[in-house]
Amino acid sequence: MENQDKPRSSVLSVSVLDRFKGFWQGVVLRPFIKLFIRLGISPDTVTVVGTLGVCAGALVFFPRGQLGTGVLVVTAFVFSDMIDGYMARASGRSSAWGAFLDSTLDRFGDAAIFGGLVLYFARSDDTLLAALALYCLVMGSITSYARARAESLGMQATVGIAERADRLVAILVMTAFSDWFNLPVLLTATLWVLAAASTVTVVQRIVVVRRQAPRSAAA
Repeated sequence: MENQDKPRSSVLSVSVLDRFKGFWQGVVLRPFIKLFIRLGISPDTVTVVGTLGVCAGALVFFPRGQLGTGVLVVTAFVFSDMIDGYMARASGRSSAWGAFLDSTLDRFGDAAIFGGLVLYFARSDDTLLAALALYCLVMGSITSYARARAESLGMQATVGIAERADRLVAILVMTAFSDWFNLPVLLTATLWVLAAASTVTVVQRIVVVRRQAPRSAAA
């Protein structure tokens, strides 16, 4: 997954997320994880169900303007991202296939979240913000692709100021707050910030790979 590495530019945010993740895995979700393992539910099943839940929450509620409700549904299923990996390790079923499936389906979830916002703004006739949300969706995919492609060529591209965890937390929290507190400016500002940060991250990764390329060719 993209947020497994901890580049210096996002050490603080990832550290906070790791502690939050550890708390939920170890205290809140552990009984459910043990139950799923006893019932023979596979980590892959949890991954698929979680992705379907995230997509449904975003694409059903966001376009209808129920942003806060959509965020709650999405957040509930995002926890599957914490459960599947823990289940795989606890049951000894960790595999390259599971990691591939998890990372691939993450892209579906991310696209659904921003795609839901695109539909919300389109239905509100706000073309600018619809285009901005679409730009965030595309740049998020390019950010992940740049890293994956670099690693497939034997190089590293883990730098960036907008890791997946950062983008996900920011957009979900501010989408909910903008709805609950009737402050749409929060969502607007967040989209602009994410658009800029994602662009910078892509440029950073391109530059880092370009610097590694001559060494790779020489080797």
